Amino acid sequence: MQCMKSSRRQFFNLAAGSIALPFVPRLARADAYPARPVHVILGFPPGITPDITARVIGQWLSDRLGRQFIVENRTGAAGNIATELVVRAPPDGYTLLLVTLANAVNATLYDRLNFNFLRDIAPVASVIRGPLVMEVNPSVPAKTVPEFIAYAKANPGKMNMASAGPGTPQHVAGELFMMMTGIEMVHVPYPGTPLPDVLSGRMQVIFNPIPTSVGYIQEGKLHALAVTGPTRAQALPDVPTVAEFLPGYEASSWYGIGAPKNTPPELIEKLNSEINAALADPAIKARFIDLGAEPMAMTPAGFSKFLTDETEKWGKVVRVANIKVE
Repeated sequence: MQCMKSSRRQFFNLAAGSIALPFVPRLARADAYPARPVHVILGFPPGITPDITARVIGQWLSDRLGRQFIVENRTGAAGNIATELVVRAPPDGYTLLLVTLANAVNATLYDRLNFNFLRDIAPVASVIRGPLVMEVNPSVPAKTVPEFIAYAKANPGKMNMASAGPGTPQHVAGELFMMMTGIEMVHVPYPGTPLPDVLSGRMQVIFNPIPTSVGYIQEGKLHALAVTGPTRAQALPDVPTVAEFLPGYEASSWYGIGAPKNTPPELIEKLNSEINAALADPAIKARFIDLGAEPMAMTPAGFSKFLTDETEKWGKVVRVANIKVE
């Protein structure tokens, strides 16, 4: 009888050990990561918000993990070149993507991509979200969103809405506004910044990032009607949200980190934990607030749902507004 009990105990000990064994290499792999420099790829040029975001997070991770996180700017095709580069990279945690609103829009905007964004990029961590500000030239006789809607309805097709190009955050934010209000505005895309023409009065309205607008607003050269985020912006605390007049409206630029699909989940969890720690750091939070944004910490699963929701939301806008790229 004692022999049977001993044999049974040995069996369960062996079984428990066999179950635990697969987890040992995973833990060791996570502990050893990164063993060499990590490349963070983004599809935008240096010096603007996406680039600054990637470099702030990259520097934090470099200092925290003891290996360099190198930011690489691979511009072109509205971020699709950078995304495809990461999609084709080995899923080992050493090539990451700065994921942006452009990825969610491009999934519908471009008919013939060589990848499927939601399928081929694994969500790692969200980083920040920042609203745009709906602003008009002072010549526009509207000081509030309701006054603007009334004026636009009384003057259909006479309001020119500037943007940095088809499918950009400026453009889709304006299209969503038109869809929800029923007004008509003429979209005028620019290859560069459209702000000079808005300041001159040639263009009447723009949905623009706060950092590049706040100075003109404070000087009275542009009039802020509302911000497009879910809450008021710290940089413009007296400016209401569009949603205060148009319930359900929200259009924010956002940034996060993605990796090639099949990247080991333990590496994704480690990066997520470290990035969320960065977002809780007061110095990092202050840096992002200076960019007109706020930290947006999520789990990988939460970020996955967020990306799915954003892709569906902006895909509908692209289809209803019939947005095309040249």
